[in-house]
Amino acid sequence: MRIVREKMLYQLTFLPRFFPVNCYLVEEKDSLTLIDAALPYSASGILKAADRIGKPITRIVFTHTHEDHIGAIDTLKKSLPNASVYMSQRDYRLFSGDLTLDSEEPQNPIRGGVPKLGKISTEVDHFIEEESYIGSLAPIFTPGHTPGSMSFLDQRTNALIAGDSFQVRGGVAVSGQLKPLFPFPAFGTWSKELSLESAEKLYQLNPSLLAVGHGRLLSRPLKLMGKAIQQAKVKMEKRG
Repeated sequence: MRIVREKMLYQLTFLPRFFPVNCYLVEEKDSLTLIDAALPYSASGILKAADRIGKPITRIVFTHTHEDHIGAIDTLKKSLPNASVYMSQRDYRLFSGDLTLDSEEPQNPIRGGVPKLGKISTEVDHFIEEESYIGSLAPIFTPGHTPGSMSFLDQRTNALIAGDSFQVRGGVAVSGQLKPLFPFPAFGTWSKELSLESAEKLYQLNPSLLAVGHGRLLSRPLKLMGKAIQQAKVKMEKRG
């Protein structure tokens, strides 16, 4: 596991050389918020990182419910029984094994690994809403990779934790746009059209730092985010 710190944000990366999977610890005054739960075996590394920081994990927050983002949740919850678990109400359906779509949603099949019914025993304590802060984090609804994907903006630093709304590994790209050196986020994307809309929404926030599910932290990311958005638009116009 690799740990990189940027102010109040800690990036924890599992399999950094081959298939980097990130989760994040956000430091508050007296506690930590964990964003995503990485892979099934990641719990011990996450807990050790929190011990090193010296503050308890009191909140576990999910960007979305693909298995490489929720993998260690049951093990973590056993060690952190008092930690509150947060996810979007829309992605809770995927978390519960329900792959149905609403009539107003793009009728594309859900992609990527989602838990089968009954596989996860952890209960969700809170559904995330854009108007409700989670510690210092402002939630942002960013559907596309999954129907209920969320991103989070740290109001103290303007650091953006964007899940798989963008990727950095293999090149900066909007979710759904194929990067041959690391194609997996594209393979797991449900709606390219909504992904592009969400990427533009995140761009308007002018983040100081981009932290995603796959790839290194990206400082002053606006130029590269804008380039990725433009590339996605061109590809989709050609396709359309």
